[in-house]
Amino acid sequence: MSRKKHNNRARDSRVNTKRFSIWGFVWLFFLFTVLATAQAMIYRAFVPTATQVPIGYTLGMLGYWAIVALVFCLVIARQRFKYYEKPMKILSKASKIVAEGDYSVWLAPLRKDGKKDYVEVMFEDFNKMVEELGSTEMMKNDFIANVSHEIKTPLSVIQSYAMALQKENLDSNTRKEYTDTIITASKRLTSLVANILRLNKLENQEIRATAQAYDLCRQLSECALAFEELWEEKNIIFDADIEDRAIIHADESMLEIVWNNLLSNAIKFTEPGGTVKLKQTSDSGQVTVIVEDGGCGMSEETIRHIFDKFYQGDTSHSQEGNGLGLALSKKVIELIGGSISVKSTPGIGTAFTVKIKR
Repeated sequence: MSRKKHNNRARDSRVNTKRFSIWGFVWLFFLFTVLATAQAMIYRAFVPTATQVPIGYTLGMLGYWAIVALVFCLVIARQRFKYYEKPMKILSKASKIVAEGDYSVWLAPLRKDGKKDYVEVMFEDFNKMVEELGSTEMMKNDFIANVSHEIKTPLSVIQSYAMALQKENLDSNTRKEYTDTIITASKRLTSLVANILRLNKLENQEIRATAQAYDLCRQLSECALAFEELWEEKNIIFDADIEDRAIIHADESMLEIVWNNLLSNAIKFTEPGGTVKLKQTSDSGQVTVIVEDGGCGMSEETIRHIFDKFYQGDTSHSQEGNGLGLALSKKVIELIGGSISVKSTPGIGTAFTVKIKR
């Protein structure tokens, strides 16, 4: 295939103008001719010349300016192609590939001297944009895959035990056991869907924090007492060290999600007979809440991903959660302008620290 045919096939059909225009040449030639005539008139006003200009001279000047106009147009066309059309063609081709869903595109710098003009900066921003789009697409695919997996598990349990309940020779105890399993799986599914919806609304800023003054110490006490039955069942020592009163301005219902998640995880990962600590301190600038467990601890790799959606470092407790609690908690804390951090030692325990501005 010839190069001409290849270029014609590669050209975008939406492009309907060329670098070199005949009308641009005509106008430029006309402009140069007018300028040359004006120059001749000025010259003649000061230097007397013959009354009649030779026709050969006139034709020669017209030819000369026609060549100048042609050279000027070609130079401008070359400059336009090199510094504008060529980069735009590369960018257009790459954009088309990205629009088709391929995020592996990378634009190499045009300049070899390492300097950056606006085109180089635009290429650099394009590469960064494609990288972010690829990362977002990967996160979306992972999110969909994880959601599908998490929903599939309780649905399979519900389906299996519902089919088992259809057997007529089941005794009452077995039937109750199957029914309890279905109820537990349905509650887990409901919790998963609710957390997904909450997280989606937070990330899309459909839920806005409504700051009101309230006593954080009271809220921490109420949340802790809600888990009293669980820690007593596991014979866990619950050590609470909080102030009598600490007034903050925040969304009370949203922060309740945070404390419930942290306390629930602390009790879940603490072995029977262990200790869970809840400590709250405050100063003039901020309030600090620490929830510490005496569980198995986490590795550095787990700590790096602990706030990722659906990430569960300890798979032995995977049936007790869906990996969205900490991601949801972090989003809530960020939304109210606070911070959350984690320190953990394998075999000793984990401590989550939340700091909220007063």
